[in-house]
Amino acid sequence: MTSTKKRQGKPMPPVVLDENTDLKCIILDIEGTTTAISFVKDILFPYIRKNLKKYLETHWEEEQCQGDVQALREQSINDSEEKQSSDDKLKVVSPKILSNDEDMELTRQSVIDYVLFLMDADRKVTSLKQLQGHMWKKAYSTGEVVGQIYEDVLPAIKHWISERKKVYIYSSGSVEAQKLLFGHTAEGSILEFISGHFDTKIGAKVEVDSYCKIAKEIGCKNKEILFLTDVTREARPAKEAGCHVAVVLRPGNAPLSDEEIQEFPHISSFSELYAEGSGVKKPKLDREEIKS
Repeated sequence: MTSTKKRQGKPMPPVVLDENTDLKCIILDIEGTTTAISFVKDILFPYIRKNLKKYLETHWEEEQCQGDVQALREQSINDSEEKQSSDDKLKVVSPKILSNDEDMELTRQSVIDYVLFLMDADRKVTSLKQLQGHMWKKAYSTGEVVGQIYEDVLPAIKHWISERKKVYIYSSGSVEAQKLLFGHTAEGSILEFISGHFDTKIGAKVEVDSYCKIAKEIGCKNKEILFLTDVTREARPAKEAGCHVAVVLRPGNAPLSDEEIQEFPHISSFSELYAEGSGVKKPKLDREEIKS
């Protein structure tokens, strides 16, 4: 990635959290922010593609699986209706999921076709994320998958907690998938450090209202929130909602344009969020203090 020092224009200053900064809550994105994009693209998503057929065959009769299938079926119907009402003739027609009254093998294959269609299109719909979360649960529990976070993430979270700030997660991945990742890291479970989780059920990450809803739910004023993400399309509505934002530049993330560099504060490590500038201190906290 091109260094910001070589870009034209005056870069935004780093975000600094100190005793004078009136922040009470930190909201973290996952992919490209706390966790490398490659973990999602090269480990989590391929696991779904490789194991989807077997998973459906094994769990087809279970209530949870049928609930996932029905949610996907309803999404496929919505896709079809949107296509019919759209004037965009070049829009790709999505596969339809057959009724359970049809041949079981054909119905399961229609589910597979639709799931892969959504993944290929990088659709972040709740029904897809829900199924993925249920599949990853088994992978994490057996040790087939271990959650990955950048080495600066946990020390930063502990630092914020030591300052009586609360940390939340907001990701397009389901809440269940979020908890699986942070509950099965190489450091063990770090869920005790996280005060809450949000996914697209609260609203899309590109919508201003989503950040207002989160602020209301966590009992925090918008101006008391710092949202960290690697995507300016998410940072912009958060900023419009009145939240503080910073874009995280990690290896493998999409580079920012000159305009984006000047529009948003940006960091390459959570350790840059501190006035000390030399890294995040690791405060000594007991478990009861962390949970309070």
